[in-house]
Order: sequence, then structure tokens, then C-alpha cells
Amino acid sequence: MELGILIPLAPFLMVAAIVIVPAWLRTRERREMQATVRAAIEKGQPLPPELVEALSKDVRPRAASSSHRDMRIGVVLLFVAGGVALTGLALGQINDYAMYGTLSGAAIPGMIGLAFVILSFFNPNKRPPEA
Repeated sequence: MELGILIPLAPFLMVAAIVIVPAWLRTRERREMQATVRAAIEKGQPLPPELVEALSKDVRPRAASSSHRDMRIGVVLLFVAGGVALTGLALGQINDYAMYGTLSGAAIPGMIGLAFVILSFFNPNKRPPEA
């Protein structure tokens, strides 16, 4: 079998690996924790309340939406679009078609960033979340 076929498949395999491997590792970690707790219960050892609370609470609480967070995401996306647009202008010195394609690619994060900036003015949660 020729290995050259793997080159076009590499981006798809990498995305699958980035999504599947962390999920598999979290599942394995939970399974090991449950086996440890089960063994402690079978031996008659009492479980500390902190352990029960840690197992039952949400590990990653969802970040609260705020005006500050929306503005930060929007500005980052606008600068990403600016960087891609500058790359397109640099490529325009080589080929006009490359410039147009890259500038159109810069429009996607640019418009999403602009939407976040506009939404930051309408978000009722004006204060940044306190840590």
C-alpha cells in the first residue's frame, strides 16, 4: 500500500484525534475513579463528604457571558481577520487569485468578530465575572 494516500486524510485524522483522544482519556479516568470508590465501599470504608461532593459537582462550569468577554472574543477575531487579510495582501504580490481567496477567508472571522463586538454593547451583564 502506498502511504501517499494518508497525506490528504491527515487533516481529518488529526481533527478526529483531537476530539476523540481527550474524551477517551476522561472516560478512562472516570472509570478508574469509580473502580476506586467501588473498592472502598466494598471494603466498608466511609467516603469523605468532600469526595462525594467532588464527584457529583460539574467539573467545568460554563463561563458566564458578559460584555467584557464578548468584547475580548470580538477583538481577537478581528485581529485574526486582519492578520489573514495582511497575508492575502502579501500573496497578492504573487498572484491576484490568491489575494482574493485569502481576503474572502479573512471575512469569516472578521464578521464573527464584528458581531461579538456589537453584541458586547447589548449584553445585559456589563461587569466582568469575578474570579
